[in-house]
Amino acid sequence: MREAAFAGYFYPASENGLRDALKEAFTGEKGPGSMPVKKVSRNVVAAIVPHAGYAYSSQCAAWAYHAIAASPKPDLFIILGPNHNSVESGTSSETWKTPFGMIRADQDFVRELTKKGNIHLDDEIMTREHAIEVQLPFLQLLDEKHKFVPIMVSQDADLKALAMDIKETLVETGKKAVFIVSSDFTHHGPDYKYLRFNEEPQKQIAAFDKQMIDMIKEQQGDEFLAFAEKELATVCGARAITLLLNILKPCDVKLEQYYTSAEVTGDDKNSVSYAAIVFEEK
Repeated sequence: MREAAFAGYFYPASENGLRDALKEAFTGEKGPGSMPVKKVSRNVVAAIVPHAGYAYSSQCAAWAYHAIAASPKPDLFIILGPNHNSVESGTSSETWKTPFGMIRADQDFVRELTKKGNIHLDDEIMTREHAIEVQLPFLQLLDEKHKFVPIMVSQDADLKALAMDIKETLVETGKKAVFIVSSDFTHHGPDYKYLRFNEEPQKQIAAFDKQMIDMIKEQQGDEFLAFAEKELATVCGARAITLLLNILKPCDVKLEQYYTSAEVTGDDKNSVSYAAIVFEEK
């Protein structure tokens, strides 16, 4: 079992504290304004959500989960995230634990996916990474019985081949999945060793992020990744986003929320951008 490695750091370590933090995420000033309701009114197939500490980004993330709650329940969630610690990709079939209890991996899906050879089991890299873990309490709030598949996407992944493997495994297992990509956008300032914008940096950051978000909305995966790499963009989940765009059919794509940490902390010298982007079936 994978223990909750980042409880007490990225989000509260107690069940009551976590529940209060999630309530604030949904009802706070930058959140969607209400708790999620399990009444089908949308058909979300994927979402991009941030993964910073809840104090900074959870109100942005809540927009995506609010939309997911109003969609038909899938057989599993596939969570795609970056590896902040190495260039290795991997998946896991372990049960994960949060202050809300256990959330189980879909072991059958993981087994069939790894047989194809483009992603391998690696529980060890999962223990050091927060990007996937911070999404799980949101899923547990919606339904304690959700199953998920964690996939860490790094430089060693063949994105086209892995996208095909995931699509084929979904067909072969007869399962419907909703994809969650865990990614922040631009990290800017001395703390991040990225000083691209000098005059009115927050406006320039927003314009720069918009260029990438527009490519995502048009589902231009190759163009998005080429732009991010050419411009040395500090989008930590750029490859996970590209993998998602290689998987999905044409969707209706909407930017639900966007802001930077500067709006929360007041520090515009160092900031991280957060976006909640939702993909709905046409």
